[in-house]
Amino acid sequence: MEPVDLVEMQPDKQEAVDVTSWVCVCPGGLWRVQRNETHEWTQQISSNTADDTSCLTNHCPKLGSLCRVKVQLKAQTDDSDGPPSAKENEKMAVTAVADIVPTPVLRQQDTVLQVPLGDWTTLRLGEGHCDITEACLEGMRAGEKCEIQLTPIGTGPEASLHQPSYGDLPLIATVELQAFTPGKESWEMTPTERWEWVKSHKERGGGRFRSGDLWGATDSYSRALKLLIPLCGLVGEVEDTNCLEETHQLPSSDQLKIKKAELHSNLSLCQLKLNQPQRARDSAAKATRLEPGASKAWYRLGQACQKLNELDEAKEAFKKLLEIQPELPAAVKALKEITSREKERNVQLGLRLSKMFS
Repeated sequence: MEPVDLVEMQPDKQEAVDVTSWVCVCPGGLWRVQRNETHEWTQQISSNTADDTSCLTNHCPKLGSLCRVKVQLKAQTDDSDGPPSAKENEKMAVTAVADIVPTPVLRQQDTVLQVPLGDWTTLRLGEGHCDITEACLEGMRAGEKCEIQLTPIGTGPEASLHQPSYGDLPLIATVELQAFTPGKESWEMTPTERWEWVKSHKERGGGRFRSGDLWGATDSYSRALKLLIPLCGLVGEVEDTNCLEETHQLPSSDQLKIKKAELHSNLSLCQLKLNQPQRARDSAAKATRLEPGASKAWYRLGQACQKLNELDEAKEAFKKLLEIQPELPAAVKALKEITSREKERNVQLGLRLSKMFS
């Protein structure tokens, strides 16, 4: 396979300031990212087919782009900040073209930035390996460097934050994009390409959930749904007319509907474990509407309603579950607990009423 053409940049005196802020999903929870500064370099194409790749210099990476990136904490860059030498640029260009395969890096629960600090790493944009880095790359061009400040959001049980293992808060780091390969916006993809992304996100979410990376699993399932929802509509519209050549390579609209229900149900489970009962209830309710026979979704809906003290709704969910799976021990136990709580609630209500009229 021939190497994919990449865009390289040389240092220049031009500099642009850009301040933006957004929220990213990390293994420990949600973090606010503030991008403070961007340095722009002039263009140099390290390819024999410059005409084919020069268009990338005015664009940012898209879904599927392989991005050659280096992330450093501010303390690491103080001594080495500044334009790279010509010799360093030449070495970087050779490495970028040769090393196209994404760098295998395991996600960890005690770090925020899921990339090797200070090293050039190749990430595939859209996989959500490091949401902070990817969010930066989506708005960068080849050769740019930006400085970011990272601050955790929330201190309550929903945050479930882990302290970073490599520095005090807030963290200040730089993200440098050396080069990237072409990618596509989701609307530019064929239905088959979207479906492949949906499957990979769902599989990745399952792996993250099993490893205890609940925030990462939530992110993966959300990414899958974001691509699947418009795909369901597209397949449903053209299924009867067969006007889409790729339809025969995709699941039917009913099968996609079931897959969508599974993703909402999986998302509900993650949200329950992250102590987000309202979101878990909404996700589970969507799953039950899409697939009324989904026993796991009814169970998670009942659990979420219990946590929200919506006892009547919880009772209905568990009763529906027993219609699907009669005598299911978990559902029977849950109904007994709800009956007990209802009795306590009625006793307390009676006491309050008696005080009002005594």
